[in-house]
Amino acid sequence: MTRYLSPDAVVAVRDAALDAGLGDLGMRKGLFEGILGTYVRRLELYPAPLTQVESDLVTMNQTSRLVDGTVPLELWLRNAVRRTTEAAPLAVLQRALDEVARQAGGEPDLLAGLPVPELKERIVHRDDTVPFTFLRGGDRAGLAVARLTVPAYEHGEPVGPGPHLGTGWLVTPTLMVTNHHVVNARTASGGSPSLAEDGDLRRQARETRVRFDYESADTGTEDEAAVAELAACDPDLDYAVLRLTTALPSAARPALPLAGKALQVTAGAPVAVNIIQHPGGAEKRVALRNNLVFRADERDLRYFTDTQGGSSGSPVLTDDWEVVALHRGSHRVEDVSFQGKSAAFVNVGTQLTAVMDHLARHSREVHEEIEQAQQRRSQG
Repeated sequence: MTRYLSPDAVVAVRDAALDAGLGDLGMRKGLFEGILGTYVRRLELYPAPLTQVESDLVTMNQTSRLVDGTVPLELWLRNAVRRTTEAAPLAVLQRALDEVARQAGGEPDLLAGLPVPELKERIVHRDDTVPFTFLRGGDRAGLAVARLTVPAYEHGEPVGPGPHLGTGWLVTPTLMVTNHHVVNARTASGGSPSLAEDGDLRRQARETRVRFDYESADTGTEDEAAVAELAACDPDLDYAVLRLTTALPSAARPALPLAGKALQVTAGAPVAVNIIQHPGGAEKRVALRNNLVFRADERDLRYFTDTQGGSSGSPVLTDDWEVVALHRGSHRVEDVSFQGKSAAFVNVGTQLTAVMDHLARHSREVHEEIEQAQQRRSQG
C-alpha cells in the first residue's frame, strides 16, 4: 500500500492546516484545485473540519497517483502552501510537500545522513542586475524544456494507475536529457526507488510523451513529441538521454548549449544559476538568479533555492543560458541561515561535464552526436 507520509506526519499536516485556517469547508474547494473532480467527488464528507481534513489526508496518502499522472496529496499540499502565510504551519506543510514530491518523483534522498554546512551571508553590496537580453535568452531557452509523462511497466505489464511526471530538455534536435529516475518511473521508498528491469526501462522510455510549451492549464498538446529509444543512461550520475522519433527544427526550437567546463565557486563569490522546470508535472516555471551555488566539485553542484521539489530532469543554467548541470533532487535543511532566511533547499545537480565524460567512455556515438550538434550550434 502506498503511504507517502507516516501517521504522525499526517496528524502534523492536519494540525498545521487547521492552524492556518484551511479547515473551513469553504476552503476545501481551493485545496483540491487541479485534482481530478471524479476523485474528489468520491471522498467522504463530514460536518466537522478536523474529521474532514484528516479523512481527506488519510485517503490521499494512500493514493499513489491518478490516471493523469498527478499525485493528489502533492497537489493538495502545494495548494495549502500557497494559501498559508503563518510561519509555523507553513514550515510543516512545506516539509510534507518536499517529502511527498521527492517520493512521488522517485528521487533518492540525496543528502540523507550527510552534514550540510551552515552558510550565513547577506549579499547586498553587489550589482545583481543583468542585461535586458537576459530575459530574451531565458524565453528562448524555455523552448527546449518540456514536461515528460512516463508510464510504468513491471515484468512487461503496465502498472498504474497513472504515469510518472518529470522535466527534460533538448541537447540536440533529436536528443533529450532528463534524469534516469524519471525514466525509471518508480516511487521512492526507504530513501531510494527500485530499479526497473532493462526491458521495462526501455519500454518506458519508448512510451514517454514529451510535451513542449506547457505553460498554462489551457495549453494544448499540439507540440507533443514521441520517443524512439533510450539512447544512453546511468543511474549513478542519474541521467538519461532519450532519442525522439522526429528531429525538431532548430530554428523554432533550439537545443540548449552546454557549458564547456565544470562550474567552480570560490569563497565569498557565489554564483547564481537559473532553473527552468515543470515541478510535479505542473506548468512550466522558472527559478531566477537567487539560486546560489555554495559548493561544486567535478561531479556535483549544490545550491540553495526556494523552488519546490519535484523538478527532476531540469536544466541548471548560467546567466548566459548554458546548461551547467542536470538537476536531480532536492533536500530541505533546517537551521540554515541563507540571506536572512532560516531554511532553504539544498538542491543537487550533476555537472554536465561529468555526464559528457561518462558518455564519452560508455556511449561514444551519443557523445559524438551531441558534440557535433553543439559545434554546429556555436558556428551559427
